Amino acid sequence: MSIYDVDIQRLQGGPADLAQYRGKAVLVVNVASRCGLTPQYEGLQRLQDTYGERGFTVLGVPCNQFMQQEPGTADEIAEFCSATYSVTFPMTEKVEVNGPGRHPLYAGLVDTPDASGHTGDIRWNFEKFLIGPDGTVVARFAPQAEPDTDEVVQAIEKALP
Repeated sequence: MSIYDVDIQRLQGGPADLAQYRGKAVLVVNVASRCGLTPQYEGLQRLQDTYGERGFTVLGVPCNQFMQQEPGTADEIAEFCSATYSVTFPMTEKVEVNGPGRHPLYAGLVDTPDASGHTGDIRWNFEKFLIGPDGTVVARFAPQAEPDTDEVVQAIEKALP
C-alpha cells in the first residue's frame, strides 16, 4: 500500500487526498506546537519555500502522543503555525503515530530505517520521512535532525522529480 492510498483528513476538515502528491517528493513530519523542537517549523517552511516549485512539499502531521505537546484544536494548531511560523505547507488532522491507534499513514512508514538503523516506533515529535515521487520511502530522519542539514537537503534534492 502506498501513501497515496491512505485516507487522512486535512487539519481543518475534508480529505487530504494524498494522491495529489504522486510524482512529487514529500517530507512527512509529525509536528507539535509545544515542543523544544517546534522551532523546526522555520526550517520546514524554508524547505517548502525553496523546493515547493520543484515538485516538493512538506506534509505536517500533528500528534499529541509525546508529553501532550500538541493539545490544541485544529483551529488553534492552524493559527499557531500561521501566526508564529508563517507555515504554508499542508497539514493533516491530528493523529496517533505509535501504539494500537497508529494511523495507517505511519503504519506504512515506521519499518523504514534511519541512518543509524532505527526502525519501528516514532521516537519523538519532528521525526521525518522522505517519500519519493513513486510513493516509496527513501529516507528517515531522527527528530533532532534539523530540516536544513546537509543530510536532509541532499536527500530532498536527490528525490526531486
